[in-house]
Amino acid sequence: MSDSLFADASRRLERALKYVSLSEDTIERLKYPKSSLIVSIPVRMDDGSLRIFQGYRVRYDDTRGPTKGGVRYHPKVSLDEVQSLAFWMTFKCAVLNLPFGGAKGGITLNPKELSKLELERLSRGYVDAIADFIGPDVDIPAPDVYTNPMIMGWMMDQYNIIKRQLSPAVVTGKPVTIGGSLGRETATATGAFFVIQTLLPKFKRIPSETTVAVQGFGNAGAELAELLWKAGYKVVAVSDSQGGIYAKQGLDIPSIRRFKDANKGIKAIYCEGSVCNIVEHEILTNEQLLELDVDVLIPAALENQITEANVNDVKAKFIFEVANGPIDSAADLILEARGIQVIPDILVNAGGVTVSYFEWVQNRCGLYWTLGEVNQRLQHKMVEETEAIWKKSEELSVCMRTAAYVYGLHRLGAAMNAKGTRDYYVNG
Repeated sequence: MSDSLFADASRRLERALKYVSLSEDTIERLKYPKSSLIVSIPVRMDDGSLRIFQGYRVRYDDTRGPTKGGVRYHPKVSLDEVQSLAFWMTFKCAVLNLPFGGAKGGITLNPKELSKLELERLSRGYVDAIADFIGPDVDIPAPDVYTNPMIMGWMMDQYNIIKRQLSPAVVTGKPVTIGGSLGRETATATGAFFVIQTLLPKFKRIPSETTVAVQGFGNAGAELAELLWKAGYKVVAVSDSQGGIYAKQGLDIPSIRRFKDANKGIKAIYCEGSVCNIVEHEILTNEQLLELDVDVLIPAALENQITEANVNDVKAKFIFEVANGPIDSAADLILEARGIQVIPDILVNAGGVTVSYFEWVQNRCGLYWTLGEVNQRLQHKMVEETEAIWKKSEELSVCMRTAAYVYGLHRLGAAMNAKGTRDYYVNG
């Protein structure tokens, strides 16, 4: 277990505990998830065969409210990964001061191998298996890796069928036409953009003189790359699961997004059609992108991309974690010693869960906001908490990750204390 992702995630908590006074009860409760569920999901495939898929849902802590977290479809999904992600979600919700605890779910599969009808059967089967484990006041799923609004719509519909009632607040990230929130699909990227725009000026960074590399050109990475490009940053490299491209003078991000959508990959973008003439470029791997000499590196793919094995090859001055857990704890210490500023995932990518909260609120009250209202509220939240964590980092002379965990621990500790601790019962 010592080599597990969860054990590595827990080490971040251990570092933060040195800077905060917590009750024994709080520390003990945060060591373990509240509940974990493993399910088998039988799916009738299009060819008539039956396949059984393994699914998971973990509710880590619900002291501050019903748990909240995405559902990912990926070949590497495991209980260890889902538990780690639920742990991070607990702190993410506390950092953003959302009335939620942390949860996560997933199914082990390669979704690209399934037809749309098979994906629908799988998604509905997952809800059949976990229906008693979720609910608008208990645990609220959302999209994550390789899940999207359509899949969330299937899940909500299946829950409604099981419960014989309309419960739009049972999931977030749904299509807008059936109760989703405007701005939810781009919320992770938009929130990350607000964090970047808040912090880089503190280091006298000017967009036009700042180079950026983005690993992971999916929903969040592609949207963030375009937001940065529009703001004047020089985005010099992007990559997806198939590989990446690099151009020292900067890339035309909108064109890349269009051609990726058409060609289903980045590697082909600069070798077909008129786009070949846009800019000279180099083909590179995901690993090579992490080693580029850029000002800002944005890992927006999967966890454990920067480890002890490659951390000394990282040359970026700032790393903004859009993915969950892209840097392991050992690499974290090395980056800090080298003076590289790492802005943690529990802050940077919290825009998604923040707008999920907005969606849940809109579903509960039946009043829906405009895109402008959503983004204005999101900006206020992200900037306010970013400034507070920056202040905490300066006050304690610690890195931003430790400051974020300290900040979240204060809120979690206060909530747990409100229910009574050893000190209360013994000393009265």
